[in-house]
Amino acid sequence: MSAIAAAAAALSIPTSLCRSSKFTAKKAVKGGFAVSAIIGEEGELVDRKNLWMTIFEVEDPRSKVPQCKGKFLDVNQALEVARYDIQYCDWKARQDVLAIMLLHEKVVQVLNPLAREYKSIGTLKKELAELQEELAVAHNQVHISEARIGTALDKLAYMETLVNDRLLQDRNTMEFNVSTSTPSTSTESLDTVKTRQPRRSLNVSGPVQSYHARLKNFWYPVAFSADLKDDTMVPIDCFEEPWVIFRGKDGKPGCVQNTCAHRACPLHLGSVNEGRIQCPYHGWEYSTDGKCEKMPSTRLLNIKIRALPCLEQEGMIWIWPGDDPPTANLPSLLPPSEFQIHAEIVMELPVEHGLLLDNLLDLAHAPFTHTSTFAKGWSVPSLVKFLTPASGLQGYWDPYPIDMEFRPPCMVLSTIGISKPGKLEGQNTGECSTHLHQLHVCLPSSRQKTRLLYRMSLDFAPVLKHVPFIQYLWRHFAEKVLNEDLRLVLGQQERMLNGANVWNWPVSYDKLGVRYRLWRDAVEQGSKRLPFEKSA
Repeated sequence: MSAIAAAAAALSIPTSLCRSSKFTAKKAVKGGFAVSAIIGEEGELVDRKNLWMTIFEVEDPRSKVPQCKGKFLDVNQALEVARYDIQYCDWKARQDVLAIMLLHEKVVQVLNPLAREYKSIGTLKKELAELQEELAVAHNQVHISEARIGTALDKLAYMETLVNDRLLQDRNTMEFNVSTSTPSTSTESLDTVKTRQPRRSLNVSGPVQSYHARLKNFWYPVAFSADLKDDTMVPIDCFEEPWVIFRGKDGKPGCVQNTCAHRACPLHLGSVNEGRIQCPYHGWEYSTDGKCEKMPSTRLLNIKIRALPCLEQEGMIWIWPGDDPPTANLPSLLPPSEFQIHAEIVMELPVEHGLLLDNLLDLAHAPFTHTSTFAKGWSVPSLVKFLTPASGLQGYWDPYPIDMEFRPPCMVLSTIGISKPGKLEGQNTGECSTHLHQLHVCLPSSRQKTRLLYRMSLDFAPVLKHVPFIQYLWRHFAEKVLNEDLRLVLGQQERMLNGANVWNWPVSYDKLGVRYRLWRDAVEQGSKRLPFEKSA
């Protein structure tokens, strides 16, 4: 709570508005601040009833700010102060823009030919110089407002993180109080705690809804470069649409709709000829941009099928399935430089990708679920925690020497400190001599299907790369671990489809999974600032 109080104290809302003294605004809305007329230096009335003036009809929020100076705030009060800070910054920025607009109009008045007839050139120059100085001050004030808004948004994100963490902590306390109460007082304690502790809703239940279009506006890894030869193709499903990836004449990958424009035949059943994919039905051939360049036995028509932006970087093929313009940069998914890649495996799994991400972002289940694979013989800790920055999607597990990160939109990276297969050592990865690095990419194929890309890297035993057929051993082990998870996640999915909430009661070690769900909700709701992401 002390951190929350300190953060709240740092939120200072100015009590005075710095505005040019050359004009004042009249109130035109009862009970609120609106500008409908401006009184100039000479007392003249300047009509300001243009349509654009409605954006400045915002009430000054300072009168509603909670009086909290010198007080100790709880989490909700502190968050409320942060929200008022945002409202004030918005109102102040509007006033700064209004000041610039009015100054520009005064410049227009000074330069008016009629006005010039009654003023000397010297007077005009003097007035314009004064207005230029005022405009410089006003523009500088706008930049200050922009900086204030950025700072206020950072504070608000930090406060929301503290609130989320406190709510999870409160839920743990409530659960403990209920479980330790006597039979005669259990009902009373439960009612009391429920009224005292707020509960944040995290509802993931019911039939899986269609994916929101905003979730598509990211770069998605869909295949490993090693799996895409010059004369091969890789069919994939992404957001319930069929696509096929192949290499063009220049060797660069392309991604086109996996449906021939002629008779809707799946193109992946055909072949790749000279950088074009050929339909097996009538031989129509398409380039990587989707244009049909060959139609045997008939006149060539101007036909094109859908194609997605497609790039290759660091041994992976990426696509952009959204309607927004793609961003310029791709994130790096390579392991640290001291690691060597030993295995790249692709699997098609019959679960919704969010449920699979929930599972991958949770390590507390390992000693109960993976008892015949990597967690065999693990003891059950008295307390498992995921330690992370106040605003972040990465951290490390305590007491396990494992670092983990969720990388939007669908990647999980982890580094595990090990001594020998199936054993852990040290309290953190830095204390371990050898490490396993993992990348999991959970591509949303459909509402009940995920394409999983798995990359495993080691910082020891490089000789293993040269063992014959070692890739089959790695695949066998990966499938064995996943099958331990799948039987549980498939059971979750069945319950969820029947209305159960798979996030009914999050506890402290669910922190990273909860943050993923909050991030995803923010994307689907169209939030301009996504939670927990690193600042630029």
